Amino acid sequence: MVINDRFPPVDLVRVAQLLARAGYRAAGLVAATPMAADGSERCFVRCRFSDGPSVLLVTPGGSSARELAEARAAAAIGRHLQQAGVPVPAVYGFEVAGGILVLEDLGETLLYHRLQSRPPADELKSLYRQAITALLTLQVAARPGFPVTSCWDTPRYDRRLMLERESGYFYQALVRAMLGREELPAGLAEEFAALADRAAAEPADYVLHRDYQCRNLMLQQEQIRIIDFQGARLGPLAYDLAALLNDPYAALPPAMREELLDFYRQKACTMIQDFDPTAFSKGWFFLALQRNLQILGAFAFLSQQKGKRFFAAFVKPAAAQLQDLLATPQGKAFPLLRKLSREINQQLKNSKL
Repeated sequence: MVINDRFPPVDLVRVAQLLARAGYRAAGLVAATPMAADGSERCFVRCRFSDGPSVLLVTPGGSSARELAEARAAAAIGRHLQQAGVPVPAVYGFEVAGGILVLEDLGETLLYHRLQSRPPADELKSLYRQAITALLTLQVAARPGFPVTSCWDTPRYDRRLMLERESGYFYQALVRAMLGREELPAGLAEEFAALADRAAAEPADYVLHRDYQCRNLMLQQEQIRIIDFQGARLGPLAYDLAALLNDPYAALPPAMREELLDFYRQKACTMIQDFDPTAFSKGWFFLALQRNLQILGAFAFLSQQKGKRFFAAFVKPAAAQLQDLLATPQGKAFPLLRKLSREINQQLKNSKL
């Protein structure tokens, strides 16, 4: 069955076979609805059956080796996380040849959507505490047996990735391509290297989602469920927490961020042997800074080069957050980046974004 030109044909027989292998019966398709994909090139279709579960069908955006590897990673990592007790959608089936993944349908409510309704502070904190607990389960409980060989991108979050796809991404996609600044200020590359050195010194033998924010968290019956986990790899603790708390989509009040950061530290002490909250707090800044550079590169690239204008609205908030981070005492170690951040914010203030 063909959905539209954007989506590959849905072979309902293959979907039914995958479900049958998982112990489900699916007959009588009621509807097949394309779903939004945010920054992903993958295709998502919700299939509703008259007899059987509603499922989410995920197919690669193409047939390249890299796209098929991403599909295999989603299946292998999803199954592992599910078995480890991480609140992810159930994997109902996977066809290796075509990269077809059949997942539990979690509905349509993202944590982001709930935030748009401006819930009371107590409700908001309760949801974020739940998200933090789920994050620690991902980071710690899913570490034993984590299928590193199934990672499609890189097996670890490391210094090279930081330089090429975070600080480098920030400079190429935002500073040069979007803002038109061609020359890298003398000495800035050395600051990026120093930042990567310090961030890479953090303990990094935990499971890292690498995009743990409110648009990758769903609410099903008021329970947090984690999606978009196919890029998981090994990495440090603070990165995903920084992604969650310093999330431009959410714009949490600073006092609430501090309260939730303290909740994480307390919870981590009960779940991680020899967890050192003081050492964690010292490393937090560097990983939060790396994450901030990454999202600025992503927002610029997706909005300007991929034509996904939704992301343009978050460039200014993310840039303001970068300036705030660099204004802290630890930011003094990066004077050139601090100066560039001020200039970027001024340029964006005068732009029509």
